[in-house]
Amino acid sequence: MNAVWIDEAPAAADATANSLKIERETHKLEKRLCRQVGQAIVDYNMIEEGDKVMVCVSGGKDSYALLDILLKLKARAPIHFDIVAVNLDQKQPGFPEEVLPKYLSDLGVDFHIENQDTYSIVKRVIPEGKTTCGLCSRLRRGILYRVADELGATKVALGHHRDDMLQTFFLNMFFAGKLKSMPPKLVSDDGKHIVIRPLAYVAEKDTVRWAQHREFPIIPCTLCGSQENLQRKQVGEMLREWDKKYPGRVENMFTALQNVVPSHLLDGTRHDFKGLKATGVADDDGDKAFDTPSFDLLSQAPAALRIVQG
Repeated sequence: MNAVWIDEAPAAADATANSLKIERETHKLEKRLCRQVGQAIVDYNMIEEGDKVMVCVSGGKDSYALLDILLKLKARAPIHFDIVAVNLDQKQPGFPEEVLPKYLSDLGVDFHIENQDTYSIVKRVIPEGKTTCGLCSRLRRGILYRVADELGATKVALGHHRDDMLQTFFLNMFFAGKLKSMPPKLVSDDGKHIVIRPLAYVAEKDTVRWAQHREFPIIPCTLCGSQENLQRKQVGEMLREWDKKYPGRVENMFTALQNVVPSHLLDGTRHDFKGLKATGVADDDGDKAFDTPSFDLLSQAPAALRIVQG
């Protein structure tokens, strides 16, 4: 009898300790997500008094996380704003159309399901084996803007996170010859809507962990999910590999997107190189051509990096 008690006690203690550790880590994750989303909203003035925020929910981990965190922030925000969740059912074969209405109903949030067969259009227009994302996203964007008008939404919230922004930056640099990323806030291409990305400071690995903790009913995209050779997926793998091998590199790259120095790039439309003249006045931001470059970014990091790291 004593032997049984001696053997089981350590196992029970280990299980309790592990459970407490998981609970602490989950609490820290929730606090970090709320802090990062809240800070992005403040930094870019994403949500204002009286806004009606249309949260686009695809059934993926990121849009679930976005809706979840915005609902938490709404309950404690110093301003009043409304949230309406919108899903575009694109009529993909096998799409479980009952999942999101049930989830959103159980959540108690206002929602709208828009039914549009964009799947057939994409499959008809795009040759087999070619990337479908471009056409699919254009069709989806136009429909969602129309729905935003119909619902009276003042902001359209998308679930893109920090890693999406970095991937877009590298895709533009590698394949389009541009230094361009996803902005945290923009005016839509039709000029009628403000689009926001409240997850701008959030790392994808945190949305993965949060989705697992919250047990979101994830719905895979059968239209593009099988396109394993997408350039975006390859760039994503590159960033994840860097994150493992060189801790802090991804955070520094994200900070760089917030610290652009046009005078030290090559775009003559952003800086008047032709008109430069010596003024005889020292400039701390001027070129230090003979100095050893300093890469101590962390000591100069803005609030956004400290948030990302936290």
